[in-house]
Amino acid sequence: MFKAIFTNSFGILFSRILGFVRDLLTASVLGASVYSDIFFIAFKLPNLFRRIFAEGAFTQVFMPAFARSKHKAVLSLHIFTLFLSIILLLTLLVNLVPELFTKLIATGFNTQTITIAAPYVAINFWYLSLIFTVTFLASILQYKHHFATTAFATALLNLSLIGALLLAQGKSSAEIVYYLSFGVVIGGLLQLIAHIIAIYRLGLGKLFVGGVRYYAKKAPLIKEESKKFTHNFFPAMWGNSTAQISAFLDTFLASFLATGSISYLYYANRIFQLPLALFAIATSVALFPRVARYLKNNDEAKALQNLKKAFWFLTFLLTASTIGGIILSHEIITLLFQRGAFDAKDTADTAVVLKMYLIGLLPFGLQKLFVLWLYAKEMQSHAAKIATLSLVTYVVFALSFIHPFGVAGLALAGTLGGFVSLFFTIKIFGMQNFFAILRSKNLLILIGGSLLFTALLLFLKGYIDVLI
Repeated sequence: MFKAIFTNSFGILFSRILGFVRDLLTASVLGASVYSDIFFIAFKLPNLFRRIFAEGAFTQVFMPAFARSKHKAVLSLHIFTLFLSIILLLTLLVNLVPELFTKLIATGFNTQTITIAAPYVAINFWYLSLIFTVTFLASILQYKHHFATTAFATALLNLSLIGALLLAQGKSSAEIVYYLSFGVVIGGLLQLIAHIIAIYRLGLGKLFVGGVRYYAKKAPLIKEESKKFTHNFFPAMWGNSTAQISAFLDTFLASFLATGSISYLYYANRIFQLPLALFAIATSVALFPRVARYLKNNDEAKALQNLKKAFWFLTFLLTASTIGGIILSHEIITLLFQRGAFDAKDTADTAVVLKMYLIGLLPFGLQKLFVLWLYAKEMQSHAAKIATLSLVTYVVFALSFIHPFGVAGLALAGTLGGFVSLFFTIKIFGMQNFFAILRSKNLLILIGGSLLFTALLLFLKGYIDVLI
């Protein structure tokens, strides 16, 4: 398990380093301007649907269904064809009326800005069908305990965007956003090619050949499996949608605030997502196939044992990341982004937003771990109810905090939603099981180590300020 975690983490780290190079170049060229806001809006829309249809609900429902299926090839082909058809139809619709979809995600933009942003939204949306196919192939690779391709392929998108920024040097802001938009699509194509090569090299191509060959004959045999997949998918889709709806509402509400607010949320969230992806997502991706297999074989003890190991590994890393990120938030933003069009005021505003996000790092990370238990047991409806409570919490606090705290209030509202989500997830997982995990000498080590780490960083903070 830990080998898979470190493979995922190293791949994610490599990708995120390139991502920060990309963001550094973007911030330097576009700053926190109307054109940076436009690109982030254009790229956010396909990512919103990607996380709903692809990485989120699809993976969490497909993996247990695939593990239990007696007709894996036929079921895989059926599900892939169905979802890809829906996504392609949605993509065509977005390209026919891009202004409508742009207006939906950025209502605060005026008519002129929406008109400017619409063509970029149309281009970026083609990324969705590509990344769904990548996610489908990645799920099959992960079932076979092959994680490296997916972990490292994410870097290809960042390399494509960095290349686009370098090629766009000296161009106008509008032209730069065009280069970035086509860079997104090319990055998706590169990721798809990498996964096709991995499928071929591991000899998994026969799965798709078998699906096509026997589909007409065996399609009636997967009716129940397909029906169960659909039954589980819609609650899972809603459960995953709530986090994306929160992100959508962040952008929607921030579009009513001062220019640059959307960019502050984006840059701060990018940093927040680094430890979340590097540790929480990498751990959950590695753990999920293992837990699903153990629970399929009614071996709950081994599943809990693996979960306990992952819990303490994740808790130590996320706690250290939270302490370090909050204490050094201003220094991190300064080092990464304060240059060119990104000035000291942008740094100060983004640092406050980052602190609000980081308060929720531990609950968000642990929730990703415990919710796997619900999905592996095909309890998608319970996960959906929890996600709804989290979304309601976010909406209430976002509307309450936006006036007194501005853009930082939106980040804090999301954090509070994360705490609610973790509490109810653990409640369904089982308080007894949770406290059995907590009853460990690791808890004392965590508390003592956190206090020492905090004192050390506060002592070193002055020296770090001088260096940057």
